[in-house]
Amino acid sequence: MTKQLISSGSTFEEQIGYSRAVVSGNWVFVSGTTGFDYASMTIADGLVEQTEQCLKNIETALQQAGSGMQDVVRVTYVLPDGAQFEQCWPVLRKYFGSVRPAAMMISAGLADPRMKIEIEVTALKNS
Repeated sequence: MTKQLISSGSTFEEQIGYSRAVVSGNWVFVSGTTGFDYASMTIADGLVEQTEQCLKNIETALQQAGSGMQDVVRVTYVLPDGAQFEQCWPVLRKYFGSVRPAAMMISAGLADPRMKIEIEVTALKNS
């Protein structure tokens, strides 16, 4: 089985040594993705704005992999402050309301104090 590596062009991928997403067979594994706008390497201050950008970044990676948000089967949310998770719900419903993947939220520190959320997904192509 061959692997396809997907890159966003983020400097983090080269510095750390990972891919934004990996396609293996019909599976697409998208790495933990933050709210950075990878074109400008900037990040918004607000949690809701970062959540929206995370999902746009994930959507782009899935499209490059020949998949889409409708194919997501599992999602993990990581927030430094779990008490703020409810603020994200309207954005999450926008992207996953009809998809309804299996999900989990974890409260943990992130690599950069500017990051307010990180999202990881797994998708099954052509689901």
